[in-house]
Amino acid sequence: MLSVKHLLGIRDLTTEDIGLIFKTADNFKQVLQRPIKKVPSLRDTTVANIFFENSTRTRLSFELAEKRLGADVVNFSASGSSVSKGETLIDTVKNILSMKVDMVVMRHSASGAPWFLANHINASIVNAGDGTNEHPTQALLDAYSMRERIGDLRGKNITIIGDIMHSRVALSNIYCLNKLGARVTVAGPPTLIPKHIATLGVKVEYDLKKALENCDVANVLRIQLERQHKPLFSTLREYALYYGVNRDMLDSLGRDIVIMHPGPINRGVELNSDVADDPNRSIILDQVENGVAIRMAVIYLLSGKREIE
Repeated sequence: MLSVKHLLGIRDLTTEDIGLIFKTADNFKQVLQRPIKKVPSLRDTTVANIFFENSTRTRLSFELAEKRLGADVVNFSASGSSVSKGETLIDTVKNILSMKVDMVVMRHSASGAPWFLANHINASIVNAGDGTNEHPTQALLDAYSMRERIGDLRGKNITIIGDIMHSRVALSNIYCLNKLGARVTVAGPPTLIPKHIATLGVKVEYDLKKALENCDVANVLRIQLERQHKPLFSTLREYALYYGVNRDMLDSLGRDIVIMHPGPINRGVELNSDVADDPNRSIILDQVENGVAIRMAVIYLLSGKREIE
């Protein structure tokens, strides 16, 4: 069993919790290789996916994970709902819970929204991303994918590149990798790296090539223009010139580096297609596949079920 009732953020998890999630995901990955990719573990459970922000990968991944577990699934989107009429977050969720929902998966633009909700309802909550704060299941699937490719992460060098300031993925990854004993470097333009990020136990590097020279895995992040309220660099072309990861740069390092990206990719900006689609370097599609297994594990463990059927 997990030590928490909700998955609100990586900060709340113990190292043992992360290990249990990974072990359970290993079992579900085996299930996903079967001709029939479903188990009835959550056949008496209803999960509501409540998304107040647009999402494709995360929402589909959660929905597929829930259905693979045999759960009943309710999908809610803020657009076109009573939220547009002024309904509050608590009223929206309480109305959904009155339909006998057991678990809520929520994405919200406001940082801290899942914590706020957890103090007002009894159902378990899974944070699918809150503002610029955390995205815990993405960090778990990223670390799981790294471990699958390079083994135990203790002592490994992981570089996170890009828009660190606006990325909930970056923050959750830092928390998760620190708990697993990895050495973390963040790299990008000074305007996209928070001033006090080093207090989280990470190294800061503004020169991309230096950041890549000794790393084992590079996790490349999307430039989140929709969260930037003022220009933080001159042009996307300039960003790509100084911080875009391309084949020539990787070849010049003289060593192999694993490339990751949480998606969606701005091809030709933070990552070139010749790197993103390189089967020897990129594990981006592995991340997508592992996302279903990790989310199955999280939902299953929070449900309190005892056996994988």
